Amino acid sequence: MIRAMIFDLDGTLVNTEELKALAYSRAISQLRGAEISKETVLGAYQQVVGQTRDAASRFLMEQLGLEEICRTLMPQYGVAEPWQVLTAMRVTIYQEMIADPEVLRASQWPHNVGLLRIARTEGCRTALATSSYTHEAHQVLAALDLEDQFDVVIGVDQVQHPKPDPEIYLLAAERLAVPPEECMVIEDSPPGVRAGLAAGMNVIAVATPFTVDRLHAAGQISHQWVVHEPDRLLEVVEDRVREHNRTVHRREEA
Repeated sequence: MIRAMIFDLDGTLVNTEELKALAYSRAISQLRGAEISKETVLGAYQQVVGQTRDAASRFLMEQLGLEEICRTLMPQYGVAEPWQVLTAMRVTIYQEMIADPEVLRASQWPHNVGLLRIARTEGCRTALATSSYTHEAHQVLAALDLEDQFDVVIGVDQVQHPKPDPEIYLLAAERLAVPPEECMVIEDSPPGVRAGLAAGMNVIAVATPFTVDRLHAAGQISHQWVVHEPDRLLEVVEDRVREHNRTVHRREEA
């Protein structure tokens, strides 16, 4: 049986990926001293959704030719690597954006939040496993009034290896005291899906405009476990539970 549900945060419970992309767009415009097309940044950022902010900053710096200007600003920001300049600028802008809790509340994904609340009502153990830092995750959960919905909250700062490594999901299962094979993961990005599968968990991918193309291109998960229409989420979850019970527990009884 499925005894625990583990949720990703960014892009899954709340559409912070779009907010972060906008923050990168503003930071890059400041660096270049000229406005950069939002679509240009969004297109590049879509390729690293689900990865850590450090990995995203490195990628965007390289893709958009920002290393030279970032390198000149390293002393000003007190950092050791040029991509850290972009990270620092993006974080500052993003924090200013979400200082108003209403910004986050307006960006939440109701279908995934609704699933979380149903899981809690049904007595399912719940965890958050995010590539954001733990204190950032708590800030978002507080704005969404979801802090009491999780038994465990794990940020990227609590693991040695971020997604797509399975470490964060295995740690969540350990802290929940539930075997990995009895956990269900709700994710939106290829790195998260890969991490959940590598942990031996039952994974459902809820596609977003940022991740739908890469989810299918990655080919990591069967199409039947990718949710495109929000109103089908509960149906897909129920199907996944039945599939788990049919395959896993039948093997145990054999």
